[in-house]
Amino acid sequence: MAIEMKFIDDAIIKMNISKFLSKELTKAGFSRVEIQKTPVLTRITVYVLNPGRVIGRMGKSINELTESIHKNFNVNNPQISVIEVQNKMLEPLLVAKDITFKLERSINPRKIMQFTLKSIMENGALGAEIIIRGKLAAKGARAKTVRKSVGYIPKAGDVTNLVLVGDATAYPKYGAIGVRVRIVPPGTVFPDRQVGKIEIPKSILNS
Repeated sequence: MAIEMKFIDDAIIKMNISKFLSKELTKAGFSRVEIQKTPVLTRITVYVLNPGRVIGRMGKSINELTESIHKNFNVNNPQISVIEVQNKMLEPLLVAKDITFKLERSINPRKIMQFTLKSIMENGALGAEIIIRGKLAAKGARAKTVRKSVGYIPKAGDVTNLVLVGDATAYPKYGAIGVRVRIVPPGTVFPDRQVGKIEIPKSILNS
């Protein structure tokens, strides 16, 4: 039981650190974070569009960020490394935020999904899924869920850990809309199957 509780505690700490970094590094184009704990230190790898904003002049910003994580989350010897995002269309959080931006400008949700899935797949993803939940029409409309996917997206088992996930929320005038984006990056190797070339449906190619 003690070991199980430690796993739970570690998962909560990682989730809270991710939320903290997402808020602190918004201007840097925060995408995701990977955290690896060892007996000696905690490796924190941050993926952003603009690494310079995270590092700061003479490393001042990253030093302050490291100290904040150490104090706020009681993390043992945190070591932060920053990696520049090479392709934002393969980063679920950045894609989800772009979708919310368009939803808040009243662009048709289905058109957004079609165009976004096309862009993701054209950038080499093996699979992609977009889920939009909320009031997608004018005031008074019922909340509903719209889901669309392309390619291979595992839904159960340990292989789901190979899928990148990003969540964001849009705030148009008629109510909040939740957006979830799931992407299987290019080159992902699954232990239970081989994913070949993905054919993009004509309905999406022509969007």
